[in-house]
Amino acid sequence: MANSLMAGAVGRDMAVDLGTANTLVYVRGKGVLVDEPSVVAINQTTGEVLAVGHEAKRMLGRTPDSITAIRPLKDGVIADFEGCEQMLRWFIQQVHHRRYLAKPRMVVCVPSGITPVEHRAVKEAAYQAGARRVFIVEEPMAAAIGAGLPVHLPTGNMVVDVGGGTTEVAVISLGGIVTSLSIRTAGDDLDNAIVQWMKKEHALLLGERTAEEVKMTLGSAFPSHDEPVAEIRGRDLVSGLPRTVAVTSADIRLALDEPLNAIVDAVRTTLDQTPPELAGDIMDRGIVLTGGGALLRGLDERLRHETGMPVHVAEDPLLSVAMGAGRCVEEFDALQQVLVSDARRLRAS
Repeated sequence: MANSLMAGAVGRDMAVDLGTANTLVYVRGKGVLVDEPSVVAINQTTGEVLAVGHEAKRMLGRTPDSITAIRPLKDGVIADFEGCEQMLRWFIQQVHHRRYLAKPRMVVCVPSGITPVEHRAVKEAAYQAGARRVFIVEEPMAAAIGAGLPVHLPTGNMVVDVGGGTTEVAVISLGGIVTSLSIRTAGDDLDNAIVQWMKKEHALLLGERTAEEVKMTLGSAFPSHDEPVAEIRGRDLVSGLPRTVAVTSADIRLALDEPLNAIVDAVRTTLDQTPPELAGDIMDRGIVLTGGGALLRGLDERLRHETGMPVHVAEDPLLSVAMGAGRCVEEFDALQQVLVSDARRLRAS
């Protein structure tokens, strides 16, 4: 039955990695077709969506009163339901040009620590955006599948997915999550830590886009030989005028220390709750880092140093979750098991 259903909807079924920072859409048989920032620009007077994705992100912090650029997801969950639904609908239309015929089946990734209410909000937004049927997969499971880990074998696989809003740490074996921890400290908190540090140390106010650029160019989690220096421009909190300050990579590492410690602690706590046999497997196979945060220089070194475990960065950390959810769409029958948690909830309701 499932096969005939899938055959009727080839090219339609899609997987959505609905992230706090970026949304990726994988279409069955075609791969990742959309990779855009999770930002929507709305005209306040008419309620009309003016821009979504890259175009809307360029408007952040630069809009007049009549236009609002919002990020509908915060800490991995929907903060603005209408904005999220509009964004999803826009992404579906980007992928399916015959927009009125498209009623795709959709696999949506959610953080492992969200509440049933937040769970329902994600499903509701997907249905409102035009999905025919919605399946939920937990992010660490999707990240592990996307990173190519053998999730169905009776061996322990540990994945650390550092996204924009949440960091997901999970140990997976036999197609299920054995132990997991989801903390709301991730990429956005790293940006915010830079903003706060610049305010405190240099009395300089940065915008969130500048803070993100600083994190990408200067940010690091572990000391290295060639520490870059850069000039950062912001607004002087005393004079109110623009000012430039020279900042080193070591300074930014100091600024990022608190959120990075929270991520390291989450990994330690999860290891602490892991059954001994699986802990032995992880010691052999190592921890896999995925998500945008995996690109932070030296994060793998820092985790290696703090846990004594081997740490590998996934081949394409930004795409891991989307590719994993995409595999669920491609091999629907084989991977139905990882979507079961939602089917059970469906039957219960």
